[in-house]
Amino acid sequence: MKSSMINSIKSLPPLPKTVIDMQRICNDPNSSIQDLVKTVETDPMIVANLIKASNSPLYGLRREITSVAQAVSLFGMSMTRSIGLGNSVRKLLNVDMEPYGISSENFAEFSAMQGSLAYKWYLQIDRLKADKLFLAAFLQETGKIVIASDIIQEELTINFKSDISSAIDIARVERSYVEATTAEVTAAIFTHWNFDREFVQMIEYSDSPEKAPEEVQELATVLNIIKTIVPVNAPFSERSLTQGLKKAEVAGLNVAALQKAIDEVSSKLA
Repeated sequence: MKSSMINSIKSLPPLPKTVIDMQRICNDPNSSIQDLVKTVETDPMIVANLIKASNSPLYGLRREITSVAQAVSLFGMSMTRSIGLGNSVRKLLNVDMEPYGISSENFAEFSAMQGSLAYKWYLQIDRLKADKLFLAAFLQETGKIVIASDIIQEELTINFKSDISSAIDIARVERSYVEATTAEVTAAIFTHWNFDREFVQMIEYSDSPEKAPEEVQELATVLNIIKTIVPVNAPFSERSLTQGLKKAEVAGLNVAALQKAIDEVSSKLA
């Protein structure tokens, strides 16, 4: 990883108090949804983003959501934390995704697609893993923000954007420009913010899940499949779907459940 990017990560400000409190509440088995509601309500930006997300077709909620209590009750604690954290991270990192050919709003939608697909897939298999995967999938592309910033500073946007637009292997393009991939940068960011080791390793090994420690190998494989199906340059394209489903089959994962999740998420985007 380039020294300029390492320095950028080391200089990142701490996460907002509201996000830290949300993390603490979600990790405390004695906490309640009402505790989380009270914490979320102290941050107008998180409130606005949570209400906006809850009314997105992507999540398929059946009625209009107008309050934090409604949103938290319907999303649950884990998904609420993920949405709040994701939006806070993007605000902290000052998003400009021009090198990837998308807007900051597109990037938020793209992250939500990945999180939703992972969650809907594994909700059919294992609820605890589904919660872990939603958070990791929702945040696994965070490193692209730092990479994009470096590309802009080095005045390489035009070339990088052109290479990304046609790339089959986005990670390879990233490494050729900044000596690191999104997975590596994201892992470094969340290590800086003292996230737990399992979460960091899931993302760190998502480029090469076969090299992951046994305890996170399945989860890292799922993240790899999710970003294969929903790449930033061609989400849910015929090519990405074929590649992703093939990877799931080779890994011995539940392909039927994945296909069902794909159908559900992609139908919301039509």
